[in-house]
Parts: sequence; C-alpha cells; structure tokens
Amino acid sequence: MRLYQSLKTFRKEKISKNLFKQFSAVMPSMSSTEKDAIEAGTVWWDADLFSGKPNWQKFINIPKPTLTAEEQTFMDTHVNTVCAMVDDWKVTTQDLDLTPETWEYIKKNKFLGMIIPKQYGGLGFSAFAHSEIMTKLSTRSSALAVSVMVPNSLGPGELLVHYGTQAQKDYYLPRLADGREIPAFALTSPWAGSDAAAIPDSGIVCKGQWNGEEVLGIKVTWDKRYITLAPVCTILGLAFRLYDPDGLLGDKKDIGITCALIPHNHPGVEIGRRHFPLNTAFMNGPTRGTDVFIPMDFIIGGVDMVGKGWRMLMECLAAGRAISLPSSNVGMSQLTMRSVGAYSRIRKQFSMSIGRFEGVEEVLARMAANTYMSNAVRIMTAGAVDLGEKPAILSAIAKYHVTETARKIVNDGMDVIGGKGICLGPSNFLGRGYQQLPVGITVEGANILTRSLIIFGQGAIRCHPYVLKEMQSTQEKDKALALNQFDEALWGHIGHVFKNMGRSFLSSLIGSNWTKVNANVAPETRIYYKYINRISSNFALMADMAMAVYGGSLKRKEKISARLGDVLSHMYLATATLKLYEDQGRQKEDLPMVRKVVQEQLYLAQEALFAIYANMPNRFIGTSLRLLGFMWGRVFKKPGDYQDRKIVEKLLKPCDTRNRVTANCYLPSNPDEPIALLEKALAISIECEPLDARIRKDEKNGVFKNNTNANVRDIADAAFEHGRITQQEYDLLKERNRLRDKVIHVDDFPHDLSNPIAFMQFNSR
Repeated sequence: MRLYQSLKTFRKEKISKNLFKQFSAVMPSMSSTEKDAIEAGTVWWDADLFSGKPNWQKFINIPKPTLTAEEQTFMDTHVNTVCAMVDDWKVTTQDLDLTPETWEYIKKNKFLGMIIPKQYGGLGFSAFAHSEIMTKLSTRSSALAVSVMVPNSLGPGELLVHYGTQAQKDYYLPRLADGREIPAFALTSPWAGSDAAAIPDSGIVCKGQWNGEEVLGIKVTWDKRYITLAPVCTILGLAFRLYDPDGLLGDKKDIGITCALIPHNHPGVEIGRRHFPLNTAFMNGPTRGTDVFIPMDFIIGGVDMVGKGWRMLMECLAAGRAISLPSSNVGMSQLTMRSVGAYSRIRKQFSMSIGRFEGVEEVLARMAANTYMSNAVRIMTAGAVDLGEKPAILSAIAKYHVTETARKIVNDGMDVIGGKGICLGPSNFLGRGYQQLPVGITVEGANILTRSLIIFGQGAIRCHPYVLKEMQSTQEKDKALALNQFDEALWGHIGHVFKNMGRSFLSSLIGSNWTKVNANVAPETRIYYKYINRISSNFALMADMAMAVYGGSLKRKEKISARLGDVLSHMYLATATLKLYEDQGRQKEDLPMVRKVVQEQLYLAQEALFAIYANMPNRFIGTSLRLLGFMWGRVFKKPGDYQDRKIVEKLLKPCDTRNRVTANCYLPSNPDEPIALLEKALAISIECEPLDARIRKDEKNGVFKNNTNANVRDIADAAFEHGRITQQEYDLLKERNRLRDKVIHVDDFPHDLSNPIAFMQFNSR
C-alpha cells in the first residue's frame, strides 16, 4: 500500500502536474451556454456503448415500458374518438385547421395536458403513454398530431412544471391542462436558426408602468418564426437574451438567455399570421414585438431564474426530442408499411400481386425492417424518460435517425404504389405524408447539424468515462484538488485506452466469439451482442484516437465527428431492436426483421469506421487503427436477400407480425375510408386467390376461348357463364373487384381544380 501511494504521488508530481499545465493551457475557455449544453441531460445506455464494454445484464434489466389501465383506456376511447373526428383531406384542402368540434374535444379531454401533473388538473401520463398517443394520432393527421404534440413538448407547460414559481404553477397549469390556455413557445429567430444560444431577440431591464404602478420589468424586442400554435395561442412562451445596463438586478450586464410567459393580448404582442409548411394545416407562424414592457412576474420562475433560460431549455429539450418527433415519424412509417403492404397484395400485374415481384419484395422488406427498428428506438428512448433520464445524446440519435428512416420508408412506399401516390385526393393514403416529410427533418435542430455536431460532439464529452472529468478539473479553483481530479481522470483514461486497444486487437485477431455476454439473451441473437462488443471497443478506441489527433479542432472536423456519431448511433439502433425483440417475448416470426436490422446496423457501423480510418490526416495512424480493429479486412456484410421473402410474406396478410409492426395505426370504422378499404380489400383478395388460380388454369386450357367476356376485367363473368365457379364464388369475386377498383382508384377533379380543393392566397408581408 505504501509503495502504491508513493508511486501515485510520484506519478502525480512528476507526470500529471506537467501534463495538467499543458492541458489547461490548450483547453479553450468554456462559456456558460457551452457549459450548460454539455452538462444538460443525462447519459444512460449510451455511456455503455461508449465504454467499449457494454453491460448486457444492465441492458436486459431495463424495464419494458407499459401503459397503465388509465392510459390504455384513454387510448381505446379518446384517442380513437378524436382520430375518427378528423378528415385529413378536408383539413388540408378546405378548413386548413381542425374543426371547432375537434378542438373542443381535445381541450375537454385534456389532450393538451398529458405532461401536466394530476395535482394541477392534468393527466400526468408517462412518457411512454405520451409516445403511444402521439404515434397513433400521427397515423391519422399531422395537423391533429402536431396540435397535441407541441403543448406536451418543449414549451410553457414543461417549463412551468420544472421551473415555475408556485403562483405560476397554480394559475397556469390547470388552465393549460383543460385548454383554457393554448400555449406556444417562441425560440427560433430568423438570424439564429439552430444556434439558439445566439438569438438576437433581447430584453433590457428597466422600470415601467404595469397596472397603474411603476414596477421593475423588462422591455423586450423579438422577431420569431416557425412557431407552432403561435397564430392561435393565448399564452406565448418567449426566449430572449437579457441585459441589465443600469445594474438594476446586480453587477452583471449580460445576464443571458431568459424565458418569459406573455399573454397573447398583452400590448405590443403580434401574432395571427401563418406560415404554410408544405401543405400541412397545423397552426404555425411568426410572432413579433418591439419594446414590449413586461413585469418581472412574467419570467418563468420569477426573478431568481433570469439568465437561466438556456439551461432550462437544454434540460427540457432532451425529453421533447425523445418523444415528439420519433413518435410522429414512427406513426407515419407504420401507416406507410401497413397501407403499402396491403396495396402490394391487392394490386396485380401479369396476374401476380406486385408484392411478390422480387424488386418490390426487396423494397417492402427494407420498409418492414426499418419500421420495426424505428419503433424499437421510439419505445426504448421514451422508456428512458420514464426511468428519470433526460437522454440528451440518445434523444438526438432518435430524432435524427427516426426522421431520416421515415423519409426512406415513405419514399419506398411511393415507389411501390406509383401513380396512386403522386395524384393527391381523398383516396390517396400516402401523398400528404410524402409532402410533409421535410418538416420533421428540420425542426428541433436541423438533421445535418444534429448528425455532424451534436451526437458525437456532445456524446464524446458526456458519455466518455473520463473526458468531462478532465475538462472539469481545469475549472476547479482549488489547485491541489484540481490536480488530484486531473490525475485520477488522466490515468483512468490511459487505462481505458489500453483496455480498448487490447479488446480491439483480440477481436481483430481471433474474432468476436471470445467476448462475453453476461446476460440471459435469446440464443438466436446472442452472436449479435458479441459483434456489438467488438464495434463498441473499436469505437471507444477510435474516439480517443480522434480526440488525441485532432484535439480541440475535432469539433470543426464535422465529417469525422459525424462518422463517429454514426457508429454510436448504429449501435444504439441495433441494441434497441434487440431489446424490442426481447420485450415482445422473442417472437420467432419477427426474427427475420431483427436479423435484417442488426446486420445492416453492424455493416453501417463498420463502414463508418473504415471511412474514418481512410480520412485520418496521418496515413500511418489510420492504417494502424484499421489493423487494430479489422486485421483481416471487413467482417460485416449487408443483409442477404434470403430473409426478404420471409419478412414480406408476413406483411402481405393479416397476422400477428403485421399487427405488431404497425401496432399504433388507427384503423377507421368507416368502410369507405382509404385505410378501411385497404384492410377489407386485403382480406377478400386473399380469400379469392385460389379462385383466381382455378380460373387462370381454365383460361390456359382454352375453356373461355370463344367467350367475349374472357378479358382481364370480366374473366369472372366468363367463368360463371361456363359454370366453372358457383354463385357464391362469383359474388365473392365481384365484391373483390369492386373493392380492388376503389383501392386502385385515382382521384380526378374539375378542369380548374376549383372543387373540392380550396386554394388560399397568402399575402406576402
């Protein structure tokens, strides 16, 4: 023990001390906003993936998210009811808004108060329930989903719950819960975009008149855009930068980002005008104000919370990203998969369902696997929030990859249904979703920046077991304590590097089978856990090497940072998929989808690593790292074709697998609606397939050779006339043909397109 302490003291005084001086000298100063962004939220399973040695027992022990009886009842009653009230074609072409009856139902049943605690009159639902509800609403109408989503995401409700004064909570939360108040939150400014810390909107601490008295307050000027619900809100949440030039609050002149609540009818507030985001009809628009005086009571949390808005936003944004956009895009994906799968069985060419063509089969299998994966990510990330996490990095991964994957799924679906998809009309079940895809890509942080700056940029500091500790040691004012902290972190970091170097080398030399999976996982998927062990150790080593090679300039090397983020992301997507397979009871029918997802993610993670090796500034370092990780070359391959048929067979017919993959789809009871028609036509088309086969055989044998009715459309008439099918079979075929024709029908309108499409003229401001 004495020898160890002596060595430790020698190490600290002779090595760590000098390195600490050098590290402190090159370490750039950290602004308060950067510090808040880095420290916001929590790390969870992402830290294990970053470690090089994931704890699989911890992974398996993550509780399966479930709905309470109350939440399930809400889903079965109110969610289904409000979905039935919405006609998306009418919403997007005529009303350009939800009907007053729908708005009233939403308010009355507290859809806007899902995240508000019951003690304030809200529903107090779990994050998982919130996610389930949003996913289902999104399969019906984007206007419906977004109108419910925003009050339950980052905004006045959530900020008040966490940071409001008791008086603010007592007054506003019950009113928000029952819809007496409609909230909007104004964050994005034209000149700042995704760089919220740089918003130009400002407030000056001053004295002014309020309710006939002179009080201390703020004179605020703002110009915001893209603000959802702003045109109809009754209470506006506002983020701005606060200054105190006269020292009315203290010595600090630049106080920082501050959040306030301002009534919509407060003098000087401008709302009402709308944006028109790609033919969606949710309320979205600008808000402005010039030298608007507000009392200090309007600050969320009161005067004690001035300047703390950035930290508030960063801490709450993680939960919003974890639920809102993943849920809405999974809903779009599930609707696409269910509808296009049915259409592919109903629609025939060359006497065969188009879903059985290998080219279409390849697309459908990809859609199914991607839908399964996206849903897995949605569920696991929402579950993390219910466990008390604020998963900053995982929510960014979920937001980026689920929205990008939805884009791929809907694009694939459009390719399959062809002309049916490109002609808008009441019977088009996919056109609006296709139009609206870019909305999710751009909001809550543009996807390009999320990938290149946030996932690894924030993850490298937060998820790494030692980097943040090393950085924090330079901020410590007690020099002796700072050196102790740095010494512990530094040598732990060095040990971490060598352990991952050893794991990488062993896996490179002899493969992944030697790695341990310390959990009772499904035998049929165990090998994937071992493969992820290998990727994790390679990634952890590569992350440290990139930080060593690039130093502080790594944040400007966005391509390298993005690829490192990709590796972390692909591991998370793979593990979320494996977790869903476990949580759903290891359904063997779903295994082909699971295999396709995980193999694809392993392959993509490998390719991202190889791209980093190839682009290291020093070829020797890049080659050495590649040999450490993949001595014998690439290991993982893209999924083979052999699984596609197994996947697609399950998605072309009513079955448990199809229902699990598209579990959140709203299925209308009105038989004339497009999705209801697809469901009914699918069932009857399958029932008629043996009859079609018999009739085709008769046709080939010349039975109908001299019958004028023996054409593609009327072949059933010829078969009935020749006595080859019974009256009951003939009636069944005629009903199938009627439903098939309605499914395949493409809408057309009068020459001037004046009816039923309503066009609006927007006056430029």
